[in-house]
Amino acid sequence: MVLDQLTLQQFRSYGKQTFTFSPRTTLIVGVNAAGKTNILEAIYFLATGKSFRADEDREVVSWGQEVSRVTCQISSMEHVEKLGIRITTGQVQGQKAPLKKYFVNGIARRMIDFVGNLRVVLFWPEHLELITDSPSIRRKYLDSVLVQVDREYRRNLMSYERGLRQRNRLLDLINQGKAHHHQLLFWNQLLIGAGSYLTDKRAEFIEFINNYQLSGIRYQIEYDKSVISESRLIQYASEEIAAKATLVGPHRDDMIFKKNEKGWVDVSKYGSRGEQRLAILWLKLAEESFVRGKTGERPLVILDDIFSELDESHRELVFDIIGKQQTIITTAEEEVLTMLKRKNKTMAIISV
Repeated sequence: MVLDQLTLQQFRSYGKQTFTFSPRTTLIVGVNAAGKTNILEAIYFLATGKSFRADEDREVVSWGQEVSRVTCQISSMEHVEKLGIRITTGQVQGQKAPLKKYFVNGIARRMIDFVGNLRVVLFWPEHLELITDSPSIRRKYLDSVLVQVDREYRRNLMSYERGLRQRNRLLDLINQGKAHHHQLLFWNQLLIGAGSYLTDKRAEFIEFINNYQLSGIRYQIEYDKSVISESRLIQYASEEIAAKATLVGPHRDDMIFKKNEKGWVDVSKYGSRGEQRLAILWLKLAEESFVRGKTGERPLVILDDIFSELDESHRELVFDIIGKQQTIITTAEEEVLTMLKRKNKTMAIISV
């Protein structure tokens, strides 16, 4: 699958603009804050249904506007499709409006049917947060990969998130004496079923990552999973009612990056910034291999100004995947263009 065109309307810094991409390599060149990353964010939105930058999706709507639209054309040997997302601030012309709507060939679709039409692997300098910041960022990452390759994962994730909200409301009512703990039975079973699927698929992905070999690079991920089961829910019953929140389950999962240094040690605590960058590079190269293996197709690779973060030897690892599939690269450095030309990489260039 190839991304042919992308059109942005009232998205971040863009009023309305269309971009056309090479089926091989496209370099987006511009000074810092010119809007290069906004283009990649829009592409990622079309792949996952979510932003990789915003805490709330409505933040992508241009300042002073109420509606943003992102549309694209993707093609393969067999067919051409048009994907679109309409994002609002929650109100349009004084009326309450859905925050997001998804379209395939102009027909409204559920998110579960929309995600997975376009698959991407994102390299972004801020991915260091995966190592250093909160577990919620790491869970979000796991979901962003798995929803693109597994429709059942999408279905179970949506079911789990809805059930979790309902169960937490019920725990609040039980805490207030307005409901009985027997009413938890339905939600317990729903969360156990959906949550077990999420846990199994996350474990499968992490096992694949840990088996991915990269010359001279030795990292591992420890999956700190919070298993949800009937016995654990019984074990934590009184604590959950007191906390008015579900205390076990994949919404409490974490993963820990480790390097081999006289035994496996936590990269967030004992790794240099360079080692942390290298761990993320290992992860993303393994992710590309995972998506390719699951789908039988190479995903679109989008690289956001990452060459300034890597030394020469590790740039070579990235250069090796450029040209093997469609790749879109942003940079503010002329040196990157020179390097790509030196590697005999033919490309289209977009200036912003």
